[in-house]
Amino acid sequence: MNMSRRFAAELIGTFWLVFGGCGSAVLAAGFPKTGIGFLGVALAFGLTLLTMAFTIGTISGCHINPAVTIGLWAGKRFPAHEVPSYIIAQVIGAILASSVLYIIASRGPGFDLSNGFAANGYGAHSPGGYTLGAAFVAEFVLTFMFLIVILGSTDKRVAVGFAPIPIGLVLTLIHLISIPIDNTSVNPARSTGPALFVGGWALSQLWLFWVAPIAGAAVGGLFYNWFGTQEVITEELGREDKTAA
Repeated sequence: MNMSRRFAAELIGTFWLVFGGCGSAVLAAGFPKTGIGFLGVALAFGLTLLTMAFTIGTISGCHINPAVTIGLWAGKRFPAHEVPSYIIAQVIGAILASSVLYIIASRGPGFDLSNGFAANGYGAHSPGGYTLGAAFVAEFVLTFMFLIVILGSTDKRVAVGFAPIPIGLVLTLIHLISIPIDNTSVNPARSTGPALFVGGWALSQLWLFWVAPIAGAAVGGLFYNWFGTQEVITEELGREDKTAA
């Protein structure tokens, strides 16, 4: 597939993820009486990923997340020379989505960037007051598990065509767990878009939402590469035992 088409797919996919997920948090989560709350935001992120996985999965693989791209590279599922292009497309998509969201939200009553604009944060900027350490561990572990599910559900030994469902569901679960901790990142591009508009504290804390997800994803990719290889060896040994019998 032509790189320009994959670049466009990653840009559009990340735009939809950030606009749908962060948009639900900014515009709908706290709407008086009928707001969707944490559950609605978690579903919004999961549904945006699920819909894009079905839509652009055959074009770019639907990474729409720098940590996923790096995790897939670590798991030997993606070439190193294409990693920078994918990450650039993802960050641009996230910034564009945040720009459109800002245009819409800023024209509504009571809008104030100091409310966070769905930016990720820890300490005083954590919804539940969680520390830097708690946020780092959560982002590392959740992104690690995110990669395990992605790699497992897209394994060539798994039935083709169903991967978007568990991948979308696990992102929903991740948000249900960690929105109170740091508004949930597991995606450096998703964190970057809103942080650029909030500025100040959001930019000063942005490093964590690049470092922890990327580290977790890389370890997840390496682990699944070993884990999956071991499974293949086990299957081959089982076939040899049957042949010998």
